[in-house]
Amino acid sequence: MTTHIATTPSYDQLPIIDLSAADRGPQARALLHAQLHSAAHDVGFFQLVGHGVTRAETDALLTAMRAFFALPEADRLALDNVNSPHFRGYTRTGDERTAGARDWRDQLDIGAERPARAPAPGEPAYWWLQGPNQWPAALPELRTAALTWIDRLSTVAERLLHELLAAIGAPAGFYDPIFGDRAHPHLKLVRYPGSAGDGTDQGVGAHKDYGFLTLLLQDTVGGLQVHREDGLFHDVPPLPGAFVVNLGELLEVATNGYLLATNHRVVSPPGATERFSVPFFYNPRLDARIEPLPFPHASEAPGITTDPSNPLFAEYGYNELKGKLRAHPLVAERHHSSLLMPAA
Repeated sequence: MTTHIATTPSYDQLPIIDLSAADRGPQARALLHAQLHSAAHDVGFFQLVGHGVTRAETDALLTAMRAFFALPEADRLALDNVNSPHFRGYTRTGDERTAGARDWRDQLDIGAERPARAPAPGEPAYWWLQGPNQWPAALPELRTAALTWIDRLSTVAERLLHELLAAIGAPAGFYDPIFGDRAHPHLKLVRYPGSAGDGTDQGVGAHKDYGFLTLLLQDTVGGLQVHREDGLFHDVPPLPGAFVVNLGELLEVATNGYLLATNHRVVSPPGATERFSVPFFYNPRLDARIEPLPFPHASEAPGITTDPSNPLFAEYGYNELKGKLRAHPLVAERHHSSLLMPAA
């Protein structure tokens, strides 16, 4: 596939990045870096091909995922995330919020499989985010497929982050110490059941992700839209075999705005059409402190746009906890009603 990345990208498609070019010699890797640099600096979104994840690996996850959403509602509700102080499990359609408004989708939230950690006195409240997942007893293959996917995409995301940092002249392994075996990846298995029937079409409201990188597997239905420099939201056409990648707010802050975290949303599919998607969030350790990235273009960084209603904290865990408390008010009310966020 011929790839051309312009300074002002076409609205017909996001930039298409072939990660396998990193293995095809210095000239191919230099072109890859030029394309990655432009995509991350100008758009904040791109389609990733050449990532090495096979069709068989993808099908294993999607088959288990569709089987989960085909389970009787009682089986899914047995995993209700309201039962988890760690925000793991099943969220019913309409129970999640973005920017205060209802998202018309249901989903299963999965993270690294670790023992529960209730914060001791004086410890940060974000340790509540560490804990076990909830799995359907009738579908043991889902656990295997989901945890395998987390491991597989963590490897892809680590490689992509290395190439992205090298592309802007930064040390490729600068952030390796804040990932490793205590990283805090997050996987969502999401179903959009169609339109809400009341005129609202918010599958997911406009937002930015607050980690490092998001790798999205979307089906052929479409509905993802990205905010572009003309001020409008543009459709992201599904590209078979590709992951849609976007940068999170931590990379924007670490580069003082040189790399972009871009607003995006999902419009519900029409009628009773179902849409399935699998976003994977590549996040560092909860206690990671994100140091500014040293890179030669720092003097060209425009700075970040601050939002008083959405402060960013130095320790990653506080950012994720803030997002979870807002997105899952029922979990917050049951388990964390007295939880106070630290001052910015």
